[in-house]
Amino acid sequence: MSESFENIFESSQYSKTLKLGQLIEADVLDITTDHAILSAGLKSESFVNLNQFKNQSGDVEIKIGDKVEVVIEEIEDGDGKTKLSRQKAKNEKTWSNLIQAQENDQIISGFIQNRVKGGFTVLVDQINAFLPGSLVDVRPVRDTQYLEGSVSEFKVVKADKKTNNIVLSRKAALQGTSIESKNDLISKLKEGDVLDGVAKNLTDYGAFIDLGGIDGLLHITDISWKKIKHPSEIVSLGASLKVMVIALDKEKFRVSLGLKQLQEDPWSKIIEKYEIGMKVTCSISNITDYGLFVEIEDQIEGLVHVSEIDWTNNNPNPYKIANVGEQIEVMILDIDNAKRRVSLGMKQCLDNPWLNFEQTHKNGDNITGSIKSITDFGIFVELQGSIDGLIHISDVSWDTEDNVDLSEFKKSSEIEAVIISIDAKKQRISLGLKQLSSDPFQEYLSKHPKNSIVKGVVDQIDERNTLIILENNVKGLLNIAEVSRDKTEDMRSVFKIKEEIESKIIGFDKKNRTIKLSIKAKEEKEEREAIASYKSDEKDNISKTSLGDLLKSKFSRKK
Repeated sequence: MSESFENIFESSQYSKTLKLGQLIEADVLDITTDHAILSAGLKSESFVNLNQFKNQSGDVEIKIGDKVEVVIEEIEDGDGKTKLSRQKAKNEKTWSNLIQAQENDQIISGFIQNRVKGGFTVLVDQINAFLPGSLVDVRPVRDTQYLEGSVSEFKVVKADKKTNNIVLSRKAALQGTSIESKNDLISKLKEGDVLDGVAKNLTDYGAFIDLGGIDGLLHITDISWKKIKHPSEIVSLGASLKVMVIALDKEKFRVSLGLKQLQEDPWSKIIEKYEIGMKVTCSISNITDYGLFVEIEDQIEGLVHVSEIDWTNNNPNPYKIANVGEQIEVMILDIDNAKRRVSLGMKQCLDNPWLNFEQTHKNGDNITGSIKSITDFGIFVELQGSIDGLIHISDVSWDTEDNVDLSEFKKSSEIEAVIISIDAKKQRISLGLKQLSSDPFQEYLSKHPKNSIVKGVVDQIDERNTLIILENNVKGLLNIAEVSRDKTEDMRSVFKIKEEIESKIIGFDKKNRTIKLSIKAKEEKEEREAIASYKSDEKDNISKTSLGDLLKSKFSRKK
């Protein structure tokens, strides 16, 4: 019998012994973006939603190779898969602890969420319990607002799993230690005291430490100078440890403890050791959707934001860039000592293609690239160094934007353009296509100033306007009021398509790149010139006749 067949046979026999709702142990094979892949010794792996493995801070609290307890929800469904639940396993464990605490009169910890009718809701490891108002304190308390959002200790009055009913008593927990005894203990404490304690309970938000008659809370943020996902990474249940008193509320018997405060704050000397612009080699400690966390030194992490990973891709997938534990070189971009944040960059340790381009090119240079994409507002061109330049639609043609047809351009095809501007800091390069040739409209204006007589061909006619194509495909517009001194009703009755027309330039519309034309002004000009010419001829004739007559008269008198 082959080993693989043996495994299949054993898995088959094992699956027959399993029952719905049974608590079993599974191995973590892999962790994806959305799921944890588990193996429970069955025919196939199970995919469990990753949210079931996150703590209250939203951090994943497992790693590949861990063993976790899960509950069987379904055995070999229609797809031959076994459905497992981590959340139900957590709930099962919590119920077991609650029942055991009730039977043994033990104290548990819970988070008082909010006030409801008759009392409060209390969260005990993701399971809701009820705290009656009469069991809040050893004495009547009018103002209970301070309790909401706080962690407290309770005794279990009732834990009925069938009816999903849990009743707690804070009063009973407080009575476990006499007020006088607690007052005596807490009166001797002061901030800064270093005490010996025992970790009696671990939660997602911290560890409860027994100080010998009174408990203190070691919050997760006060366990280590670096970020941790769960107190169990450093503190073990039942372990003895030294802690520092960092805050006291003697009236409410609250003691806040710190473990990291017993060590020198690594941030105290970070400004002395590191400066902006310095390059360091670090190990990747965590990968998120928004960037890479790297450990600069023990208990000091920095973030490489996604925008600082690559020069040409502002939103890369961090999971495809590197792996946890990998060594990378980064540059320190900013140190915020107050917020205890270090901003890092990977791309700053590489050549900046935008800066290289700016140093090797100038405005007015012709450049060739490949069309990367075409949008409504222009054409993106991939240039040397895998950077992009934009030919805005207004720089595609000397014609107006409404008349530009981008469909004639094809993706991946080569294109030549002129560099209009380079801004390496903003990572922008503006290119122009029309700048490869001179502006035909401006050329026409320089050759044909206002009042020039020009010729063109009728291209379009409507009732009130005629579009005339002039030299170099420049457009001229003839309005009905400029046809004749006589009233014209409809221009379509006056002109024909492709008819050649001579007119006078009376103005320019630079925005719409058209020349304003007038036949009426041309005829008026010709008429004025004809009259002026006629008067000049008449004057010359009169002058010549008078002089001849005078000479004749003079000669006659001499005779």
